[in-house]
Amino acid sequence: MQKISLLFLSISTSILLMSFKPLTAKLSRESVEKTRSSVAAKATWSTDSHNFGEIPKGVPVSVAFEFTNTGDGALIITHVLTSCGCTASDYSKEPIMPGKSSSIKVSFNAANAGAFSKTITVNSNEQEAGKILSIKGVVK
Repeated sequence: MQKISLLFLSISTSILLMSFKPLTAKLSRESVEKTRSSVAAKATWSTDSHNFGEIPKGVPVSVAFEFTNTGDGALIITHVLTSCGCTASDYSKEPIMPGKSSSIKVSFNAANAGAFSKTITVNSNEQEAGKILSIKGVVK
């Protein structure tokens, strides 16, 4: 009789605990989404493309893409990815507070003659997917 009572108690406890898990998981997702939306960072870019026009071969050129954090939380640039090795980037590793501005400097090393078009992907803690910046021009 004691074994049956223990087995019944064990099964009842397991069923009870399993019923709480989905509720807990749902509440966790909801609280995370609420936190994200209430303190979201938002980068507002002055421009997302730049045309260098005609540039000489073998002379690196640069442009600074400026942005302002128009959100409610600190904006953190996590990674900047360029589309090829001829393009490099430099950016602040410090959080950009709401209302503050910063920039991402993009340099292109014009090693080959002809038209070029390159992309730069900026990943941050914004809710949106990475921001795509672009540069283009013609190497003479």
